[in-house]
Amino acid sequence: MPFAVFILFLALEDHAGAWLGEAFDARWLYPIKTALVAAALVALARNYGELREPPGNRTWLWLGAPLVGALVFALWIHLDFAWLTLGEPSGFDPRDASGNTDWGLAAFRLAGAALVVPLMEELFWRSFLMRWIDRHAFLSLSPAAVSLKAMLVSSLVFGFAHTLWFAGFAAGLAYAWLYRASGSLWTAIVAHAVTNAMLGIWVLQTGNWQFW
Repeated sequence: MPFAVFILFLALEDHAGAWLGEAFDARWLYPIKTALVAAALVALARNYGELREPPGNRTWLWLGAPLVGALVFALWIHLDFAWLTLGEPSGFDPRDASGNTDWGLAAFRLAGAALVVPLMEELFWRSFLMRWIDRHAFLSLSPAAVSLKAMLVSSLVFGFAHTLWFAGFAAGLAYAWLYRASGSLWTAIVAHAVTNAMLGIWVLQTGNWQFW
């Protein structure tokens, strides 16, 4: 459900001008989307059993996950070749007409990307889809038992959900490997959060809005 809400708003953003009028700043759909996804995660929290399970080996969580997240960030900003990209990246530009950064928009974007999106996406892409590829009763499949095929297929689909498809594919594989190796979804969530936080801070510092 949280992922469905996210996808619904992605479709709405493409037609925001026609539906909501040109006077509406479609960038503010992002905070609305983030709030609704967060509300769905909270409302359905009792269904996410994995999130109530502490990681068995905390070294994976406190050391492995941040390192993997930082590595994915470094790869992401260097895998932007035209042949590894789907279409023209538009990104999220929080500046106003005068070229000044709207820090309200920027803060919502950074918080959503670093806190809400990793939780929502890891629940969908790794906890659900990757295991579902191997076994439709996915909750009965241990992360350690996930096949290479499931890792590759789910990561490829994850990649094509991003403009930088190959960077997305590499990120998906990294998070999937971390989940499988550690046995805890929290490690993938933390790695994803580190990647997105580092990317957001870097974008704000450099103005490379196309990466956002």
